[in-house]
Amino acid sequence: MDIDPSKILVRYNVAKEKAQSPEELAAEMFPTAEPARSICAAIFDGEEDDVIEGLEKAIEGGADPIALIDDVLMVGMKITTDLYDQGVIFLPNVMMSADAMLEGIEFCKEQGGSSPKPKGKVVCHVAEGDVHDIGKTIVAALLRAAGYEVVDLGRDVPVDEVIAAVKKESPMMLTGTALMTTTMYAFKEVNDRLLESGIKIPFQCGGGAVNQDFVTQYELGVYGEEAADAPKMADAIVAGKGLAQLKETFHKH
Repeated sequence: MDIDPSKILVRYNVAKEKAQSPEELAAEMFPTAEPARSICAAIFDGEEDDVIEGLEKAIEGGADPIALIDDVLMVGMKITTDLYDQGVIFLPNVMMSADAMLEGIEFCKEQGGSSPKPKGKVVCHVAEGDVHDIGKTIVAALLRAAGYEVVDLGRDVPVDEVIAAVKKESPMMLTGTALMTTTMYAFKEVNDRLLESGIKIPFQCGGGAVNQDFVTQYELGVYGEEAADAPKMADAIVAGKGLAQLKETFHKH
């Protein structure tokens, strides 16, 4: 019998299915208008000088420097983080983009004479006894890139200092990273000391040594498998999610 091939459902559009490079995928997501498009491209490429140059053009054209932070810089950063979430690009790309975007934010603040109100404050630290701070540095950069104020306590932070900082800063969330199994037990102590003080904020824990089974042993702990989970958790808190809902959302069941 004759079969009309045009009537057969084609699952994929083969013409469109050819492999696209990360740059091509990003280019499809950039705003169409200039100079926003060039600024977003410069953020994606991690080119700080080009970001500033694009911002200068935008401001000369009458754009409000502070509005550019939300309307262009954050838009460009979101393209990078979305592609990272999809596994198209990798963490070094995200870090380069975050650096370029943060430079842009500082420039806009200088030009505008004020800064946008941060979405919230987060205290970050590396567990006592642990000097590996790359994970914490990434967490802090991604939180800043998402519009949060970060109080970075650094690495090898004694439990007393973590508790003192939380009491002083009243953050919406605390993050802790640990690469060594011997140091992650400090997280349990931080948890207990916070509860003794009547402080019940989400305590996001992650890093090479840490796993979900360990983090679920203490009340305030929420396991963050990846650095990119930190801004997602912060956004969830801003959206009104409590500790139980965070665990429900971010823990694998």
